[in-house]
Amino acid sequence: MKKESEKSKKERTLRIVEALEKKYPEAKCSLDYSDPLQLLIATRLSAQCTDARVNLVTPALFEGYTSAEDFAAADVTDIESIIHSCGFFRAKARDIIGMCRDIIDRFGGRVPDTIEELITLPGVGRKTANLIVGDVYGKSAVVADTHFIRITNLLGLTDSKDPFKVEMQMRKLLPEDKSNDFCHRCVMHGRDTCVARRPECDSCVLKNDCHYAQNLFT
Repeated sequence: MKKESEKSKKERTLRIVEALEKKYPEAKCSLDYSDPLQLLIATRLSAQCTDARVNLVTPALFEGYTSAEDFAAADVTDIESIIHSCGFFRAKARDIIGMCRDIIDRFGGRVPDTIEELITLPGVGRKTANLIVGDVYGKSAVVADTHFIRITNLLGLTDSKDPFKVEMQMRKLLPEDKSNDFCHRCVMHGRDTCVARRPECDSCVLKNDCHYAQNLFT
């Protein structure tokens, strides 16, 4: 396949965005939360864990701890016992308490609204930071999780497995006002059609704009 021009790739990206908008009109995060702090904590818990499992764990956690102050003063062993089934519970409990203390001490009790500030919190990387600024604060965001990286690589929009490189490549292609919802739709598409190791290319709405599908059928 000959090298694609940037203009052509941007046009193809827009077609992909529009196709997923039609297929998944409602783009939303699959984690349950009611405020920015809950989303931040739920996202930390989701590392190496399914969102479905996190959603089973967080009701008890958020019932017992309702504010950053509550978490900051928590006994780490109590947090560990509640989140145990999410895996890596010791590191996650430590990070949750640490990020809440930082939010109080350094950010006046408010979850920061920039990627640069968010990634200074314990356990918070760019994926989590992008989710917060996009879903909570309505800013342009590219959440480069495993689904997003895999799908954009298959589509031929990105050419790396590195989350930061994928984020930067997609920021050049996606309209700012579409980027956050596009990431959610990619996750939905990855669970529904473009399943890892067995993508359903025949029935995929993106097959005409997907490099992987085009190579499969030619």
